[in-house]
Amino acid sequence: MPEPLNIRDQIAISVTLAEGQFREFKSAYEGRPGDKKKRQLKKISKDIGETLVAFANADGGELIVGVEDDGALTGIDTFNSTEIDQIKQAPVSHVHADTPLQSVLCRTVEVEGKSVLYFRVSKGTRQIHLTSDGRCLKRNDLESIPVPAEQIQFDRREVLSREYDREFIDGATVADLDRNLIEIVAEQISPGISVDRCLQYLGLAVYEGTAGLRLRRAALLLFAEDPGQWHPRIQVRILKINGIKLGSGSAYNVSSDTTINANILTLIDEAWEGMRPYLVETKFQDDARFRAMFLYPEIACREALVNAVAHRDYSDEGSGIEIYIFDDRIEVKNPGSLLSSLSLSDIISLHGTHQSRNSYISRTLREVGIMRELGEGMRRIFEVMKSNELAQPKVFSDANSFGLTLFHRPMYTKEEIVWLDQYKSLDLSSEEKAVLLLGRRGDLIAPNDVIRRVGIVDIEHYRQIINSLQKRGILETTISKAKVSNVARQKGVGRRDIGRFRVKNFSEVKVKRQQKSNKGFEKQPRTNFNDELAIFVGNIPPNTSDRDLVQAFFSYGQAETVMIPKTEGLSRGYAFIEFGEETELQSALSAEIELGGRRLTIRRKYPRKKRVGRG
Repeated sequence: MPEPLNIRDQIAISVTLAEGQFREFKSAYEGRPGDKKKRQLKKISKDIGETLVAFANADGGELIVGVEDDGALTGIDTFNSTEIDQIKQAPVSHVHADTPLQSVLCRTVEVEGKSVLYFRVSKGTRQIHLTSDGRCLKRNDLESIPVPAEQIQFDRREVLSREYDREFIDGATVADLDRNLIEIVAEQISPGISVDRCLQYLGLAVYEGTAGLRLRRAALLLFAEDPGQWHPRIQVRILKINGIKLGSGSAYNVSSDTTINANILTLIDEAWEGMRPYLVETKFQDDARFRAMFLYPEIACREALVNAVAHRDYSDEGSGIEIYIFDDRIEVKNPGSLLSSLSLSDIISLHGTHQSRNSYISRTLREVGIMRELGEGMRRIFEVMKSNELAQPKVFSDANSFGLTLFHRPMYTKEEIVWLDQYKSLDLSSEEKAVLLLGRRGDLIAPNDVIRRVGIVDIEHYRQIINSLQKRGILETTISKAKVSNVARQKGVGRRDIGRFRVKNFSEVKVKRQQKSNKGFEKQPRTNFNDELAIFVGNIPPNTSDRDLVQAFFSYGQAETVMIPKTEGLSRGYAFIEFGEETELQSALSAEIELGGRRLTIRRKYPRKKRVGRG
């Protein structure tokens, strides 16, 4: 017999999973711990109205009043029935009368001895919802943010595709699903939860009394034992083309054509296995050995596949996902144009767009860890390609499809590659190379030039790049801070817009390195190390950079200073790291870290003993 998932169970599971794109907690109290008092009813109601509007304008969600941000249950027990009734009216009183919310569930439930208010709203598909004071809000990860109404205007042609995965399918039962697959997912969601309750928790099924458990189409797309019975094109077609253009007729140049049909969760794994052989190429190397070389980053390719499966238009039952593998690129094309609420410029500029055509499918893929936050997959693709110094991906959309192209070519021109090659021995990162290219023709580089070129959002990141290049003697400051301020005032611009750095020719850098060498060893820059807060790190790889160590220890503490003794540009196998706090030092000392396949040796760097003078 199907097991109904009651609201109490729903809340208990939600609290363990914390806040996110689909859930929000609100406290009914305010004040310091131990001195809490009831919040004003109008403030609570305002929060409820704003949150439910934001959910309805995104992908739907649930709101629990009586739970703190950290998941602690504090309840609403000190509120009387009249006050609770007033709060329950918030989905009406604090939502604009012209854009009423549909299908809002509101219940008072007792959980672990505390009464809480539970609200659930579905995704709006036919209109944009506004708060009672006329504001348009939309859910964005953990926040409800204001957005222009036109940004989420629905094209009526999208209504069918947006509602497709949420429709209930008469006659479909749990027996039509791959039970073993659902049990694996259920165990990931909440150990011990039944299949029926797992489907209800994910919104893939609803228990309706005598009608029993009703399945949404999304449940069948995700888990169907025989997916072809419910959709003719849940598939990925992988074509290997010999050359850089698809021929036809006598010039048809497809060497391999494979079509994979399966439910979505199985399809992702099997299609990935079908793609992987084309991501590497075996070549005969200078050392007389055959070696496998990656043509594309695996992470970028898998994200592209998952993105296509999650966001394709499943209402187009005559088409499937197609992956074309050319000699110089991979094109991933899926049915359905880009949603009207999104734009290609938003995707290319990596604004982190948060919109899904298939909200139930996307939610399931995110809950089991296959997808990241909405919009993060595309961002990760661009960042991984950039970090591998490959050309920027291309996105395209027409009336019937959306596509992404990954290129197997450098992000630099031939001239830039030749120029950068002279600095090859310095083992520069892709970001450092990007900065050097700004000054390739002798132009002075402004801080904002660096920030825009590299795509920096954290000023500390900017400082790390500049300091690294200056330590190597590649970048020099040509204008003092005082002069920068004067020039900025004269030109009426910010100080960060004034060019102040010059890239040195490699011949200058080489001379400087030779002058500093001493019996083959480079003198290390003097630093005001606080030895009491410093550690010794041994067994580091030869090409380790300051940033490698900062990132390796980031979860244990923020490094204040990193010093890596080097010989001929390579580390001598050890480094020193100074932290700002004793707690960070102690955390780092207890760390077990591998870097470049090596287990790091970590111990305290004790201060040197002072020599005792002769008396």
